[in-house]
Amino acid sequence: MAKEIRTEIDINAPPERVWSLLTDFAAFPSWNPFIRKATGEPKVGTRLDVSLGASGTKPMGFKPRVLNADANRELRWLGRLAIPGLFSGEHIFTIEPAGDAKVRFVQREIFKGLLVPLMAKSLDVNAKRGFEEMNQALKQKAESG
Repeated sequence: MAKEIRTEIDINAPPERVWSLLTDFAAFPSWNPFIRKATGEPKVGTRLDVSLGASGTKPMGFKPRVLNADANRELRWLGRLAIPGLFSGEHIFTIEPAGDAKVRFVQREIFKGLLVPLMAKSLDVNAKRGFEEMNQALKQKAESG
C-alpha cells in the first residue's frame, strides 16, 4: 500500500535562498514548526537525525538516509521503521523556478508499508498540516531577508 501527501507554496525568493534555509538544519528549531530538529549533512548516502511533528503533536524521531541533494533543486530522504515493509516514508522537497527570483516549493512524501492503511487518517490530517505549517514558515523566512 502506498500513499502520497503533497503540498506546495509560491515563495518570492531565489532558489539559492530557499535551498540555504532548507539545508541549514542547525537553524530549524528557530523557525521550522514541523521539522523541529535535524542534524547531519545533506549529502547523498548520509544519515540524518530528524525529529518532526505538526504543531500540537508529539514529535517523532527517525534517522533517514539522504537519497538526493541537488543544490537549489531537490532534497530527498528515506526513513523507515526497523522492520522492512512495515512503514517507510520518502520525503521530497523540490524547489521549482517560477519566474524572476520566485520559486514554487513542493513538499511531498510517499508512504509505503503494511501500517499505511492504519495511519492514513493521521497522515492526511497531521502530516499534511505539518507540511503546510513548514511551507508557510519557510515562505515567511525566505521573503523576510
